[in-house]
Amino acid sequence: MAREIKFSLLYRDMWQSSGKYVPRADQLQQIAPVIIDMGCFARVETNGGAFEQVNLLFGENPNAAVRAWTAPFKKAGIRTHMLERALNALRMNPVPADVRRLMFKVKKAQGTDIARSFCGLNDPRNLRPSIEYAKAAGMTAQAAMSITYGQVFTEDYYVTLADRLVDFGADEICLKDMAGIGRPAFLGKIVKAVKDRHPKTVIQYHGHSGPGFSVASMLEVARAGADYIDVAMEPLSWGTSHPDIITIRAMLKDAGFTVADLRMDAYMEARRLTQAFIDDFLGYFIDPSNKQMSSLLVGCGLPGGMMGSMMADLRGMHSAINAALRQNSKKEVSLNDLVVQLFREVEYVWPKLGCPPLVTPFSQYVKNIALMNILFMAQGKPRFATIDKDSWNMILGKMGRLPGELAPEIIALAKQNNLEFYTGDPQAPYPDALDEYRKEMKEHNWDTGKDDEELFELAMHDRQYRDYKSGAAKERFEKELEQAREKAGAPITVTRPVTEVPKFDAGKILERYPAAQPAQAPAKGQVLWQYDLTDTSTAPVIGTAFQKGQTLCFIQTYYGLEPVVALSGGRIVQVETKHGEQVEKNQVLAFLA
Repeated sequence: MAREIKFSLLYRDMWQSSGKYVPRADQLQQIAPVIIDMGCFARVETNGGAFEQVNLLFGENPNAAVRAWTAPFKKAGIRTHMLERALNALRMNPVPADVRRLMFKVKKAQGTDIARSFCGLNDPRNLRPSIEYAKAAGMTAQAAMSITYGQVFTEDYYVTLADRLVDFGADEICLKDMAGIGRPAFLGKIVKAVKDRHPKTVIQYHGHSGPGFSVASMLEVARAGADYIDVAMEPLSWGTSHPDIITIRAMLKDAGFTVADLRMDAYMEARRLTQAFIDDFLGYFIDPSNKQMSSLLVGCGLPGGMMGSMMADLRGMHSAINAALRQNSKKEVSLNDLVVQLFREVEYVWPKLGCPPLVTPFSQYVKNIALMNILFMAQGKPRFATIDKDSWNMILGKMGRLPGELAPEIIALAKQNNLEFYTGDPQAPYPDALDEYRKEMKEHNWDTGKDDEELFELAMHDRQYRDYKSGAAKERFEKELEQAREKAGAPITVTRPVTEVPKFDAGKILERYPAAQPAQAPAKGQVLWQYDLTDTSTAPVIGTAFQKGQTLCFIQTYYGLEPVVALSGGRIVQVETKHGEQVEKNQVLAFLA
């Protein structure tokens, strides 16, 4: 009898690979029965990654959303899986161990069956706790290996990593081909080797469309012994997302595998509903470039999901680079030239930085360094003239062990800046924190929730959770949606009044408040009054109090994030810029008095 290949629908990742937001809880509940009716999915990826942060940004309760979204699949016998980032769990920065441990207990209680855990550096020290916590909570522990291509990343590298993950207790292994640059034959060899050594271990393949390898990769890994294949569906398949279920199912069936039947009437209904969600409001936050595949990704290995933000960076940087080139009597470059130049620079700097797999957040760090190098060289300066703090933390080993060796020039640069390398456990610098969050909930008279799920959300996404509880998140999202619709020329419909930031004459503000101090941008970039950082970040509300030196907001520059601090203590009496606006150096952002 032909071996069966089963499919998992990446309904969450389809959206995250396409744009900024995912559907609301009511929309997810609407489409769940239709996905079930398609009849071809053994698994559905329901949550994880940025999913719950998006719920909070909507002003939705993420715990209620996960319970409602997973329930119909559980009832139908379809297993659900989530994605988590090991040391970073469900966010971009490291998470205390007790919060990580609670996450798995909460997700299991909410109905999520499988925990897919990956470390962006493939550091087993970051993955071991995730495996142990998942199993202790009664979940299936699926350990993911971040797939990339390069001299360091041999077949033996991945097979040895899989051996360690299985030794830690991983029930399943996932090949996470986040940029879709894994070569098909190479991936097939890895799968066969892992299956030969661990025949009872389930293997799942996850590959983005990206440069176009993933369809061939899916056939190769299936032939080599993979059990599950991740797929997407129209209208969010292909591009920077994933291959479509129809194509992959037909290919594998023709190759002699047993595959589940697909009900096309249900597929078309799910397709219609997904498009309806796009038309409703989600399409305003989807970058059109993310619908395209690009063979240019083969060389640089950047993940497709970040191509939209990268192009925005390049467009903003283009004029500055050309200005520097003109000043130094050099030939200007077109935007297309700049794209190719960036890809080549990523290829150049990546091995010098220890070959971190280019997945969130390390892909962003490498891209930022490469882009700044291009600007420096246009200005006649050397490469690596400035490296942002987060990238230094990666280089110094504070987020885990880099797979490759750092170039001597990078090591010398660290010593020159009096920076110390860290070789200890990446988790150690982040002490347990649940007691403090329990105390905060008690002070606010907030319920810790069923199975401590509300406590978990505060501990995992504290700033977003506070904004959700205050109503600021919902108000801010509705304002953002109003602006997006206005920009697109669509009718504006807002479900509740949005508080506008008052606008006054700056001179009169200074007359009324002689001691007013302007908060100024430190560099050209985008002002972020709200951002997911461990540092304090506060919405620009008139009357908000700040102490001298306290962070008011952040500027997203081309080389990273720059904090804007209060020059003196006081309260905001005037806001001159909105969240997300582009600002120039020395531009006034707000007044404090």
